[in-house]
Parts: sequence; C-alpha cells; structure tokens
Amino acid sequence: MLGNASRIDPRSATKQYGRLLAQDEQIHAAYQLIRDSFLFTNRRLILIDKQGVTGRKVEYHSIPYRNIGHFAVETAGTFDLDAELKIWLSGSLEPIVKQFGKGVDVYEVQALLSAYVAG
Repeated sequence: MLGNASRIDPRSATKQYGRLLAQDEQIHAAYQLIRDSFLFTNRRLILIDKQGVTGRKVEYHSIPYRNIGHFAVETAGTFDLDAELKIWLSGSLEPIVKQFGKGVDVYEVQALLSAYVAG
C-alpha cells in the first residue's frame, strides 16, 4: 500500500464511513492513501482495504486499540521517501504495514496511536 497519504477531515470521513460506526462512536482522525483509508475512532482503528481493479470490493478491518501489542514508526530517508507505520496485533507475528508519503506527518500518526493504545 504505497503512495502518498493525506489527512481527511473527520466530518467528511464520518459522512463517508458513518455506517461503520457504533452508537456514540466518533472519528477523531482519518487518512486516505491512494485507494485505502484508515480511521482513528474513540473506540478502535478501522482499516479500509479496497481490492481489485475497480476497488468495488472492500474489506473493513476493525482493530480494538487494546489488541495492539506494539507499533513502530520509520521516518522517511534520503532515498526511501516514504515513512512507514507497523502495527503488531496481540498473538500475531507479522505486522500490518502502512506507508505514508511526504504529505502526512508520521509523528502525528504515531502520537495519535500512542494516545489510543496507552489510554
């Protein structure tokens, strides 16, 4: 899932993905990659994976923050221009990997994840 990501206004994300939310659940931050998205809510992290050529098939991953065992952020370098976020779920050996272009402050994403996982 390479490519630039951009921050989405939480109100726009709620309008687009509101059907995924439980009662009293709110989107606090949202990011759009080329085709995929991920949402930080007050209850969980939602990863939206658009599949296939047309992107009509969509997989929604709901990850309660308590299930995140640990995570790592790798900043962009001189030759590797994408920053990377890795999330390990409890009981899983392989991380979920998301890459961000220079349009997203990976420190902001890390701070959000820290607040929710530690909270």
